[in-house]
Amino acid sequence: MKTYAATTADREREWYVVDAEGRTLGRLATQIADTLRGKRKPQYTPHTDVGDFVVVVNAEKVAVTGDKLQSKVYRRHSGYPGGIRSRTLAEMLDRSPEDVIRRAVKGMLPRNKLARKQLLKLKVYAGAEHPHQAQQPKPMEVRS
Repeated sequence: MKTYAATTADREREWYVVDAEGRTLGRLATQIADTLRGKRKPQYTPHTDVGDFVVVVNAEKVAVTGDKLQSKVYRRHSGYPGGIRSRTLAEMLDRSPEDVIRRAVKGMLPRNKLARKQLLKLKVYAGAEHPHQAQQPKPMEVRS
């Protein structure tokens, strides 16, 4: 008996849309990461990209628990001495709510070339509108 390994020829990509309004950030990000990797499919193969596209709408209305709006800090560094910049989660949600979800999902993917390609299949929008109606996305079932 041979072991089945999915190839790029026999993969079928779906488009899913997720409404992030009122959803907990971490729980939503884990399910999106699983969909991007293809772990919800029976033909999942770790070394092949068999995942689906995910469109997230209402990213600005995502929920967080506890005191994370003020205590969670996002940091970045310019590479120069003294070049560290930091923002709280509340500031990030005001300025770029798309980036909050993208960073949460990126943290739940493996650190390799395949995951960087899988992250390109994530489309995040702050409002309720998205330009992917032609792909006929299906609503993704998100567990709470």
